[in-house]
Amino acid sequence: MTSSTLESIARWRDGFHRATMDELLVGMAPLLPVLDLIPNAAIFIKDSQARYLCANQTLAQRCGLKSLQPLLGKTSAEVFPIQLGQVYTAQDIKVLQDGQVLESQLELHLFKNREPGWCLTYKWPLYNRQEEIIGLIGISLDLQSASKTHPAYKRLAAVDEFIRRNFSQTVTMAELTGIAGMSAAQLERYCKKIFHLSPRQMIHKARLEHAHRLLHEDMAITEVALRCGYADHSAFSRQFKALTGLTPRQYRQQLGKNDAGLAANAE
Repeated sequence: MTSSTLESIARWRDGFHRATMDELLVGMAPLLPVLDLIPNAAIFIKDSQARYLCANQTLAQRCGLKSLQPLLGKTSAEVFPIQLGQVYTAQDIKVLQDGQVLESQLELHLFKNREPGWCLTYKWPLYNRQEEIIGLIGISLDLQSASKTHPAYKRLAAVDEFIRRNFSQTVTMAELTGIAGMSAAQLERYCKKIFHLSPRQMIHKARLEHAHRLLHEDMAITEVALRCGYADHSAFSRQFKALTGLTPRQYRQQLGKNDAGLAANAE
């Protein structure tokens, strides 16, 4: 479903290249009933000011809304929690101002149970007939489970296990290719087919999942960084914010607010 969905959106986007925004939205309308049936993908179109013009029902539901109407005309920064929304809007601005294409961006999202949930985000600029950027189209796909039926799964499962056991240290491509018994190019290709992530993304994912657990504890952030395999606090903070939208300190503060809210509700 992932690859076919992306291919369909790419074909639609290319077919409307050099169109007006009105034409784009008219062309999108027949697709919405189908896109609304995709529960593991948030799909959207935004204008040149990064405001929602169109989206599927999945996105509305994840924002806690029953319909799209409250989303329309607003930016991500106005819809999502402030730290996350600001990061999403900053991404949008890069696409809209520089024509930058965002592909397979691994991102961590916080769900209602406060457990981390991962997605891969793609964003493409949309152009009018004068080759001017008039908006963007994007999709955020929930990270799928590993493809256990793939012939190379056992070898790649060993790579995944090695990463999960050793992420607190430096993990090299030479080590991973040796475990898998394949070249770096083959490892990259099969990791994406089976785990839907590059080897580097798999390492980041393992480290950030561990950081999420440690940040629940009363542990210095510098110590958390070291235990997750980062050389220093700054490197950890940069990577953590790139994937979660929050610095480790902000993330911990959010956890505290959530705990306080749960306690209040329990009283």
